[in-house]
Amino acid sequence: MVRNVNKEHRDRLTLLDKAAIFITNIVGTMWCAIAFTVLALISLPEAVHGGTATTISWIAQTFLQLVLLSIIMVGQNLQSKHSELRADADYETNLEAKKDIETLMKRLDSIENDKLDKILEIIKKK
Repeated sequence: MVRNVNKEHRDRLTLLDKAAIFITNIVGTMWCAIAFTVLALISLPEAVHGGTATTISWIAQTFLQLVLLSIIMVGQNLQSKHSELRADADYETNLEAKKDIETLMKRLDSIENDKLDKILEIIKKK
């Protein structure tokens, strides 16, 4: 029997797994990245006023961690969706190939049986 591993995976998720996926789906959106950008930009004037070290700290700790991480998650989510679509397409292709192979095997079996029947007839005639 052919397994649908995507369905099996979804069926095995615990409540905590589902919560993690839910949060990831929210944080991994461009809307969340925009919200984080606005949040980070609110503290930018104070960081600039604090000098070079404070500004660099703001870039590294606030902007990059909030905004860039969220945008990276968006990209990873898109790549994951593409991989899942490819896996589903491969699954469907494999199912069709399996059906074709089964059809060919039945045809081969019928050819073999016909030949065996002919051989048996020839032997019986002798």
